[in-house]
Amino acid sequence: MNSSHVIVLPGGGYGMLSDNEREIVADRLRSLGLSASIFDYPVQARHPAPLDAVRAEIRRVRSAGAERVALLGFSAGGHLAGHAALAAGEEADERVDAAVLCYPVVSMELATHRGSQDELLGPDAGGELRAATSLDRLVTADAPPFFIWHTAADEAVPVQHAYLLAQALAAHFVPHALHVFTEGEHGLGLAEGQGAAEQWIRLAAEWLQARGW
Repeated sequence: MNSSHVIVLPGGGYGMLSDNEREIVADRLRSLGLSASIFDYPVQARHPAPLDAVRAEIRRVRSAGAERVALLGFSAGGHLAGHAALAAGEEADERVDAAVLCYPVVSMELATHRGSQDELLGPDAGGELRAATSLDRLVTADAPPFFIWHTAADEAVPVQHAYLLAQALAAHFVPHALHVFTEGEHGLGLAEGQGAAEQWIRLAAEWLQARGW
């Protein structure tokens, strides 16, 4: 394994794993010069089961020789990637060095995306748990750098989610990149043939490579 590695977390609303955000993405990352693998985290499982599973996978990847680990997640997988990057309490070998979030679910407090919220937290989750699992509330000055992309036309997970996270990162002076493309529905994956949004993976790869990947 290379000394730098990217773990891909597909989306699927914490209820399933989307096929178009899996191996095809890892293959493209490899074609751009990055070491990458897919991690099938548990779905239809309540918090903190997905987070614990990702932390175990980060430990496994580090034990295999990766010195730098990035998480790249889509939608609910983007929430999970951000959660693993931001949640307190991880061990040293569970830390994330960078996070790439693709049209992520960020807030568990907004009215959207309730499907992800209900799967992860349960439909009766209280305000304290929702706040504790909202990425924008977890950002500190110690957060790793983030690359975030979204589309302004996303109706399933509105771009407001990306803005909330970017504002929190900016407030704590955390290095980050935010790309919002005009067109494109939710769940684009590689976004091939979908206009400007298909730039995202090249931009993300260049951003990671500039940080040593």
